[in-house]
Order: sequence, then C-alpha cells, then structure tokens
Amino acid sequence: MFEKNLTIGYLLDFYGELLGDRRRELMSLYYNEDYSLAEIAAEVGISRQGVRDAIKRGEEELRNFEDKLGMAARFAELQALSDQIEAIMASPDADGLSPALRAALTEMCERLK
Repeated sequence: MFEKNLTIGYLLDFYGELLGDRRRELMSLYYNEDYSLAEIAAEVGISRQGVRDAIKRGEEELRNFEDKLGMAARFAELQALSDQIEAIMASPDADGLSPALRAALTEMCERLK
C-alpha cells in the first residue's frame, strides 16, 4: 500500500515552488486535497501508476531539497525555541525582565510564528 508521509506534506509547503508545475499539482492534490491516486489520475487524465511515479519522484526531490538546504528542520527548531521563549515570558520569573527585552522577545516570537 502507498502510505502518505506527513513529513512530505510539510516539505511540500517549504519547497513545492521548486517542483515543476505538473508534479507540484499532483502532489498538492494528493497531500493537500487528500485525493486518492485514482481520483488524481481521473482528474488529470493519466494512469494511476503515472500519478504514483510522479509523486514518488516529487517526494525524492523534496527530500533532496531538505537534505541540501535544511530549511524545514531549521524552521521547526526556531518554532520550538519560540515556544520556549513564550513559556518563559508567561512564567512568574519573567516579571524581572526589562521592558525593552520583553518587547524584543515578543517581536521575535511573533516573527517566528
């Protein structure tokens, strides 16, 4: 069975524009619109196997982009740091922060979201 990998959907958000139009469309239908391979094949007029092959090649391309660029992993790290900063700022220990530092941390967290 051809299982959907949610990581690929995440990578598609980051690198989808780097794919060819046709491959991006097929992958978007599969991962974002939750179409089955058969539904995509009927929609675009190619075989189910053709859809599967294109999606598999697209997945490989997306993984290669992430291996080389690492943007999705870096973004996830920044999101985790942002969450940690927000938790610290919400704690009673944050009362001693200067207004300037609090403003800078708040702005940084907002930009990361």
